Order: sequence, then structure tokens, then C-alpha cells
Amino acid sequence: MNLYELLSNLEENDDLHEARLLLLLRAFSGKDGTDAVDGLTKLAKLDFLLRYPTYLERALAKRPKAKPTDAAVKDHERKSVESTMVRFKYGPWDHRYRRFLNLLVGKGLAKVTTEGRTIRIGLTPRGIEVADQIAASEVNEDMTARAKLLKRYFDLTATNLMKFIYDTFPEIGTLRLGTEISHEA
Repeated sequence: MNLYELLSNLEENDDLHEARLLLLLRAFSGKDGTDAVDGLTKLAKLDFLLRYPTYLERALAKRPKAKPTDAAVKDHERKSVESTMVRFKYGPWDHRYRRFLNLLVGKGLAKVTTEGRTIRIGLTPRGIEVADQIAASEVNEDMTARAKLLKRYFDLTATNLMKFIYDTFPEIGTLRLGTEISHEA
């Protein structure tokens, strides 16, 4: 198997995406697990920052009292093929969120409710348990810490978060579809 095939297989591994979303939802669920993320748009923007730590680092530089070094981006993350994104229809957000959420709901790990026109995405008690197990693994230490940073500095409304993202990273909205987006400032 060559490197391209290996990376492609990782990208297609739903378990990796589900684990990352569980860590993100756990950070936003509060100590008792009853809080939720308001909206798929907000979840996608938060996941963008979690998935691409070089962008989180740049975003932290724009937030009051935040330090970019808190993202603790490793050298291999700066140079990896995963740090480069491609512009999709709605920016660099993965178009598979509904699929990932349906998988998490189907496994009894997440719950999706509506309040008025807002979709609230939270964890079930089993989801909290699984997310805490994932977070306890040393392999997931950086991602867990970064998810907590997102809660601390980016728990904005979906609209304000979207405005912040496009103001901070104007390049992601102006490129043609399929164009590679550099993670460099």
C-alpha cells in the first residue's frame, strides 16, 4: 500500500471522525453532560479548528487572552499532508457531518434534538462514557486539550463563529472549488 492509499483509507475511516466529534461534543457538554452544540454549522466550524491545529493556532492569535502556543502544534502536524485542506462547496468543512451524526445517534452515543429552528447536538450517557474513554487515551491528549480550548475561546453563536472564521481566514471563501488551501498565515 502506498502513502496515498494509506491516507485515503484513514480519511475514509468513520471511526476516526466519530472519535474526534465525540471529543468535541464532550468538551461542549459540560460536567454533567447536559449541554449541547447549537447547530450543524457551529459543529462544522468547531470541528474545522479541531481537525486542523495550524488553523486553531492562527485563530487563537485573534481571540482576547488566548495564546496561539496553547494549541501545542507539533512539527509533524505542520508538515503533514493532513494540514492542507481543499475548498469544498461550503468552505473546508467536511460534507459528511450528517452521516457522522447519524452513525453516532445509531450507536446510541449522540442525540439530536430541535428547539425551535435550532438543532442541538449532544451526547447520551453512553456517549459521555465513550468520549471520556477516548479522552483518557494518551494518543488523544492533544485533541482533547484542543477541544477544551475551543470551548473556552470559541463558544460563540454559529453566526458569530462563522463570521470569525471568514474574517480570520478570508482565503477559504475566495478560492475556486477543489483548490488547495494553505495553512500558513
